[in-house]
Amino acid sequence: MADLATIARPYAEALFASAQPADLAPWSAQLNELAQIASAPELVLLANNPKVSAADLSQLIAGMTKTPVSERVLSFLRLLNQNQRLGVLSEIAAQFSLLKNHSEGAAEVMITSAFPLEGEALSSLLASLKKRFGGKELRPTIAIDPSLIGGIRVQVGDEVLDGSVKARLAQMQISLSA
Repeated sequence: MADLATIARPYAEALFASAQPADLAPWSAQLNELAQIASAPELVLLANNPKVSAADLSQLIAGMTKTPVSERVLSFLRLLNQNQRLGVLSEIAAQFSLLKNHSEGAAEVMITSAFPLEGEALSSLLASLKKRFGGKELRPTIAIDPSLIGGIRVQVGDEVLDGSVKARLAQMQISLSA
């Protein structure tokens, strides 16, 4: 079977190409919400039921959202259901978000820390990361992982900067066992 990213890319690019700049943020939010709803096991069963039409399934999913779904996004959802591609909706949403961020000169950054990062420490970290990644606007998501022992792990796109104590100990173990 083809890779999910390979299947999702044309859908995300087509939706992105049809969006106006003002539509990007709301559509990205709608896609993320729809992806979360569509991944529910009950909806996966409905999607695989031949007695449920693509239009009915699309209306059901759209009706479960917190905010009303735009007509274009609903049409897109129908298209996914007709082509039995509802399972790749979360990857489509992720790729749409990447396209949106790229067009805005921004990047999502996942910061994992052993301890909570707040205030000046977070501001300083974001400033140095902004320099490191060419001045892009960084949209941070912060997670706490005590197993890191200390330090931080930063992921921007495919690039990972791991300055955690856990990673350093693993490197030392490899060096000592070689």
